[in-house]
Amino acid sequence: MNIYITLDYELFFGEKSGTVEHCIIQPTNALLELVRPYDIKFSCFVDSGYLLALEKQKGEYPELQLQYEKICQQLKYLAGHGHGIELHIHPHWEDSFYNGDRWVFDTSRYKLADFSGPQVRDIVGRYTDVLRRLSGKAPKAYRAGGWSAQPFDAIGKALAANDIRIDSSVYPGGFYHSTQQVFDFRGVPQYETAYRFSEDLTLPDAAGQFLEIPISSYRVSPLFYWKFVLVKLLGRQAHQPFGDGQAISKSKAGMFQLLTRYSRSVVSIDGYKASFLEKAFNKYRKNTENQGNLVIIGHPKAFTPYSLSKLGQFLDATHGQHLYKIFT
Repeated sequence: MNIYITLDYELFFGEKSGTVEHCIIQPTNALLELVRPYDIKFSCFVDSGYLLALEKQKGEYPELQLQYEKICQQLKYLAGHGHGIELHIHPHWEDSFYNGDRWVFDTSRYKLADFSGPQVRDIVGRYTDVLRRLSGKAPKAYRAGGWSAQPFDAIGKALAANDIRIDSSVYPGGFYHSTQQVFDFRGVPQYETAYRFSEDLTLPDAAGQFLEIPISSYRVSPLFYWKFVLVKLLGRQAHQPFGDGQAISKSKAGMFQLLTRYSRSVVSIDGYKASFLEKAFNKYRKNTENQGNLVIIGHPKAFTPYSLSKLGQFLDATHGQHLYKIFT
């Protein structure tokens, strides 16, 4: 079985972005320490709009210059030590700015579908270029911010123009619709862990120019999310995230659905979600006859001591028996 550890390398986008040190640098370093004894490499989907925003305003604000230097240093280290550096796009950075005290986010254009075709091509081109320039690596794969990669046609043309032919935005069974996020992956087979496609990333096409390697998913009960809420309310140290910001709030309808119905979640190393990592792996191993991919997602800002502990147990159980990979 192939196992991919993938990170969405980014700040928070709610009222409080959090600091680069706590949301990105420290938790990523903690993961590096965890995987180093196993010589495992992971893939960072880097929020490239943040890099451009730093470049745009770092001359005005010394604190942004410092953030920029820290990010560049870590990206170069990751690239130089064999970790994947891939493209992650949150295009609301086009409309956001630093006011001297904090990042002010305008999320009215949160997904690439909110932009015209020429604008999409320009954004993908610029975001790819800054990532290649600062890390020294050309990205091979793309992940949409907030999983909002639909419709894919304009995005696909822009990715192809930048020689990016792998997508990892889909998670089977996923569905969400809000002001910011829109995605529907309910038609994607649960254990179809790699397939080619053309213009629609949910429809396999053997002759397609793109390869989808979906994020793995797992069916969770409402009880899981009640436990998730309880863990947060108790505030125990093991469940305190590294990140010091605030996420965009889920809609009330979305929260109600999670707390009352079974749903699909990404297989993740974020917080309490790491509790079902091993169970999800066993299901994928069984249903793909040990020949598929397990793609794990994580957000450094959402790592906790508990989640890294669970990942460590998982690495102990799987290292040497299964192949850890990056996108190539």
